[in-house]
Amino acid sequence: MIQKIKYLILLSFAVMLTTSCNKWLELKPQDGIIRQDFWKTKEDVNAAVLGCYASLFNTTSSLFIWGEIRGDMLGTTLKTTSEQLDIINGNILSSNSITKWNPIYQTINYCNTVIDFAPLALTTDQTFKQADLNAALAQVRALRAYMYFELLRTFGEVPLKLKSTSSDADLVQLAKNTKKEVYDQIVADLTFAEANAPTTYGDRIGDKGKMTRYAINSLQADVYLWGEDYANTITACNKVIASNQFGLISGKNPDGSVNTQWFNTVFYNGNSNESIFEFQYSSSVLNPFYNMFISSSKQFAGSAIVMDQVYTVDLLDDQNKDIRGDLSSIKAGDLTIWKFAGADNVKNLRTSTTSYAHWFVYRYSDILLMKAEALAWTQKGQDALDLVNVIRTRANALPGTLMNPDPTSAVDVTDYIMAERQREFAFEGKRWFDILRNAKRNNYAHLDYLLSIETDIAPSDKQTFIINKYKDVRSHYLPINIYEIQTDKNLIQNPFYQ
Repeated sequence: MIQKIKYLILLSFAVMLTTSCNKWLELKPQDGIIRQDFWKTKEDVNAAVLGCYASLFNTTSSLFIWGEIRGDMLGTTLKTTSEQLDIINGNILSSNSITKWNPIYQTINYCNTVIDFAPLALTTDQTFKQADLNAALAQVRALRAYMYFELLRTFGEVPLKLKSTSSDADLVQLAKNTKKEVYDQIVADLTFAEANAPTTYGDRIGDKGKMTRYAINSLQADVYLWGEDYANTITACNKVIASNQFGLISGKNPDGSVNTQWFNTVFYNGNSNESIFEFQYSSSVLNPFYNMFISSSKQFAGSAIVMDQVYTVDLLDDQNKDIRGDLSSIKAGDLTIWKFAGADNVKNLRTSTTSYAHWFVYRYSDILLMKAEALAWTQKGQDALDLVNVIRTRANALPGTLMNPDPTSAVDVTDYIMAERQREFAFEGKRWFDILRNAKRNNYAHLDYLLSIETDIAPSDKQTFIINKYKDVRSHYLPINIYEIQTDKNLIQNPFYQ
């Protein structure tokens, strides 16, 4: 308990270092973290690394919206903003604030700052060894890779900024890098991080809230899967599996009854045995979800298809349900996004002071399903289906969602995996990227997958407009915000929006 309190206090302190500034790409951190006389001891370095983790809290809203708003899981409310509706309706403009990438680049710059300045402590603190430095650099390079991966999947081509900006004099005009250049930098950062990160930080909150080697392996698997590098995807997944550090929390008790504590264990409390990496929100550091999902001004609810089509219901036995559905991911009665709003698996909501559900980046089920997807594309379809069945059995998935794809058809098996990922990771910022990854595979050979989803969810009066737009694959990435274009003359708008 003392260790947990100490960790949360450090995180809360570090949050104060991440206040925003109005500079291009949000690159200029506060003086306290970059001042040369700060980098004297290993404690200075560790505090700066915690500052990088704390800055992630500012990214969560973007990670959620970018990963979900163009998918098929969200429903609108009377309080959904006009900018959010524009994205949903396909009217995406570079003036829309949702396209701002400031918080992401702010975290990147904090990581760059540690990379640039942390080595100074080697010369002034004899207890700070090269291995300690490498472990610190592994964490921030993994976080930088994670941030660039989000940018890559959202915008496509983005500027690579690999040196810290510590003063106005350091601000530079940057052009975009190609998707391949960004991807290669992500892989390079993760290769270094894997070689130098610890497997444990000695306590649960550290192991779930910081970049362990297994969290890095999980991110590697995700990156390789995006890059259609299936052999390396499987290798990365196998490293997590072979660690024997994680497992699935069953939705059923040994006697076959429903595990009524499943939601509380996995989502309300967080940091469960199946957790690999989560943002560690707490009573002193609240998440942004109260206003988004809970209050009378909530901006989003779940789509009506979530219960009807994604999870389905047993009309003969209302106690027989997919444990991930009603009062887990969503509340069937009013479509509240329960994963972040629920205070229990009954019907109580979190309040404005208890809105500290974690943001779930990787869970063990993600490892199994990423491996399954890679297996499907390496002629091992039955092995892939076996892994899907492990997930379904654990969750008591209902017969209405059972599919029987041909194991020899990678496309059919993958469609089944996509449906299972939709159930497993509802509202966790993954749905749009899953859709896009599946659509773009093999040079957009499966574009119809994306188009069919958008056809189903598009308002009838906008259906033709939206479908014609998404037929142009350049539209699958967001525009660079107009402020960035105006400020940096070397930036060129993404092609679809020129």
